[in-house]
Amino acid sequence: EPVEWGTAYYDILQNTVGGGKNKMFFHFRNTTGAFPTCENGSVAAPTTQEEEQDLVDRLQARKTDLYKELIAEKAEARPGVLELMDQALDDENIFVGVCSASTKAAVTKVLDVTLGEERRKRLDVTILGDDVSKLKPDPMIYVTAAERLNIDPSRCVVIEDSIVGLKAAKGAGMKCIITYTTSTENEDFYGIGADAKVPDLGSRGVNLDMIFNPMKEDSSAGILENVRDAP
Repeated sequence: EPVEWGTAYYDILQNTVGGGKNKMFFHFRNTTGAFPTCENGSVAAPTTQEEEQDLVDRLQARKTDLYKELIAEKAEARPGVLELMDQALDDENIFVGVCSASTKAAVTKVLDVTLGEERRKRLDVTILGDDVSKLKPDPMIYVTAAERLNIDPSRCVVIEDSIVGLKAAKGAGMKCIITYTTSTENEDFYGIGADAKVPDLGSRGVNLDMIFNPMKEDSSAGILENVRDAP
């Protein structure tokens, strides 16, 4: 049967497993319990771990090519992202970075389309799935970013959209703002440790002062308390 991931199922995957290849392994090993045949059944399903890895590698490469084509046509930043990023990039006291479990090829295309090449090149740090041995929800990707910037994790604020990303940020000792989607709005983000939860940055007018002013005197202070969704 064809392998099909609808929006609802993908939301489950992104809140369970970090990284494209890991999602595929999870799907075949946990959801379906079997790896598929290929070429309309003319190529048998893999029978060894090496063959499973080879299939997932090829699927990921093909998915990345299709993803880049789709991104070039339809991708755009979520409301408020560019405005907040421009504020941060123009503030010499703020470091700005992107930490994604996706591959370099996929992320670079996304950033160039949604942020623009100029903004991407101004980022202080970019840590991708290729750069770390453990993916979200493991905190390694955020710990690595803080180390490269030589900054205390407690002074960092992560903007995430999934439970997997939230767990990674909190595991690294950082604050985390969740911008949810219509399909994830009922997830218990506060129960897992989110510091704030909003549908998107733009609708609540989120800016740098709202995030960092409370932290200037007390790094443990709450953030976005006047605009975030109620716990």
